[in-house]
Amino acid sequence: MRLRFLLKVLSPGLVFAATLLPACAFGQKAPHWTYEGAEGPSDWGKLDPAFGTCSIGHTQSPIDIKNAKKSELSPLKFDYKAVPLNIIDNGHTIQVNYAPGSTLTVGDKSYVLKQFHFHHPSEEHINGHGYDLVAHLVHADADGHLAVVAILLKKGSSNPFLNTVWTNIPKEKEKAVDVSSVSLNVSDLLPAYRGYFTFAGSLTTPPCSEGVTWYVLKTQSSLSAEQLATFAKIYPSNARPIQPSNNREILETK
Repeated sequence: MRLRFLLKVLSPGLVFAATLLPACAFGQKAPHWTYEGAEGPSDWGKLDPAFGTCSIGHTQSPIDIKNAKKSELSPLKFDYKAVPLNIIDNGHTIQVNYAPGSTLTVGDKSYVLKQFHFHHPSEEHINGHGYDLVAHLVHADADGHLAVVAILLKKGSSNPFLNTVWTNIPKEKEKAVDVSSVSLNVSDLLPAYRGYFTFAGSLTTPPCSEGVTWYVLKTQSSLSAEQLATFAKIYPSNARPIQPSNNREILETK
């Protein structure tokens, strides 16, 4: 899960936000990291002191969701608006930055949607089973606490929403593009059934900061084989390996 958006959307005075930002947020060059080789996931914690949590954290993400406890949980209330498309290939994933005004409410907690992005194959597994793709919808509350909704996708029928995103992927990396002629609403990616798993976790990319609340939807959305191939051509594998659950509590809706 990428966190570059925090440079723009959270106040620099927030202590919590500061703890999540890598060295580049303070004018230094960010350490290079990848999904394979000497700078891959097993070595992220060694690349920079700011990435240490990647190695020593106890509630790291992603996890294989097992032995979840059925509980009376508040429903996820999505109030997403259509926004003009702002999209970037940031060198690690395809990300859509979301204009202000769309919210997720869970019980008495409210979060603003900041961006969404994709990992291939899915980072989260359920009972040992992975999926073809996952979308991470990243939200923050007024104090900078993060909540991520994960939408798992599997091969099946074509997904019109993804057609819109894929058609507008920029040719140049690390440069956000405004496509003012295109409007989208990420609620179109949500499955009809919104039951979920929830647990405490972390960012899935450096600096792997913890304190992130995860909501993984139990029902998958679909994408076509061609749509999957389009993303896989750009990112053949951009998923962090499964991390130890360390006996953390995992709850699920009944």
